[in-house]
Amino acid sequence: MMRHLLRIVWNRRRANALIAIEILLSFLVLVVVLTMTVYMVDNYRQPLGYVYDNVWAVRISINDPEEGVGTVPRDRTPAGQRERIDTLMHLVRDMPDVVSVSTVMDAPYSRSGWVSAIATGGRTYEFSANRASDDFATTMHLTLARGRWFGAADDGAAWEPAVVNERLAREMFGGQDPIGRIVQPDPPKTASVRQQPVMRVVGVISDYRKGGEFSPPTNWLFYRSTSAPPTLGPGVPRNLVVRAKPGTAAAFEARLVERLNTNAPDMSFRARPLVLARAAVLREGLPPLAAVALVAAFLLAMVGLGLTGVLWLTVTQRTREIGLRRAKGATIPNIQHQVLGEVLVLTSVAVAVGAVVVAQFPLLEVFGAVAGRVYLAGIVLSVGCICLLSIACAWAPSRLATSLPPAEALRYE
Repeated sequence: MMRHLLRIVWNRRRANALIAIEILLSFLVLVVVLTMTVYMVDNYRQPLGYVYDNVWAVRISINDPEEGVGTVPRDRTPAGQRERIDTLMHLVRDMPDVVSVSTVMDAPYSRSGWVSAIATGGRTYEFSANRASDDFATTMHLTLARGRWFGAADDGAAWEPAVVNERLAREMFGGQDPIGRIVQPDPPKTASVRQQPVMRVVGVISDYRKGGEFSPPTNWLFYRSTSAPPTLGPGVPRNLVVRAKPGTAAAFEARLVERLNTNAPDMSFRARPLVLARAAVLREGLPPLAAVALVAAFLLAMVGLGLTGVLWLTVTQRTREIGLRRAKGATIPNIQHQVLGEVLVLTSVAVAVGAVVVAQFPLLEVFGAVAGRVYLAGIVLSVGCICLLSIACAWAPSRLATSLPPAEALRYE
């Protein structure tokens, strides 16, 4: 039967080529759309690494005059500002609704970010970095997989304490225990580049996705935020993260900002619940995918209509052939299976060619660092959808092929 179908498809190769091209283009569009969809769904279902409920992020706007310039007052220098923010953190902690509070350079769900890299042992490791105080793990309910978070044990250390996520730990240390490992940065290649400090890993967190549910898992590294000037990266904390008691009313936000403004009138503060920040990020992530899905749906509808019309015309032109088969004893199901079988053969050829094209996507990094299982899921779903579309388009023409009695079909002009 398969050999017979292949022979029929080959004998009509000119007409079938256009159908195969339509199916191929539809398959490629489906792979792109469904891979993006699976990618976002896969990201959404992975753990964030923190708990955003009952947490407020307070953005601090302050001046950053350079130290040692003129006669800048102590409280206006970066060191003085760090001390003032520590004082504000203690004042917030004394509020009755507050469970814990900490400072962080970039709050969860914020648009700002710090991307860094470290070269050690001849290899370069890239990661997203952040700087947080000793209470950040408690405030955000981070999951420590190994070791500990920052604490008093790191005071006066000769190295920069660091907490990494499991992804970065695997990349840097493989299967070895990262806790206590000293990371000695390679000397900079040019004298104008600042030598990075020696780093010691004190803890490993399961994960941390600052950008929210749709953001991909990446390497993360946390540095400790203290009153002392940092040896690397931004110096003055820009955000407070405040965890309140469950059930705290929305009026807490106004009291929080009022308390901060009263004690630091020369600074400005903008508080926002992380629940609202998360909702805004999700709203921003959905429209691009919805737009692509709408275009894909419109294209598939057009392809479906076009494919149905082409098959309808093809079947009409083959009325005598089909009537002859009916006269020689072929049943109605036999004719329908033949038409559907020809379409499935064309679909298989088009999908095979499309699979060769899609196999180049990871090499060309069309979707960036997308996991192999996401590509595979997108391809499998695309194959299923295109086969269903082809069968649905061929069903009506196959019914048409059997609608005429054999005698009428044989004298059809």
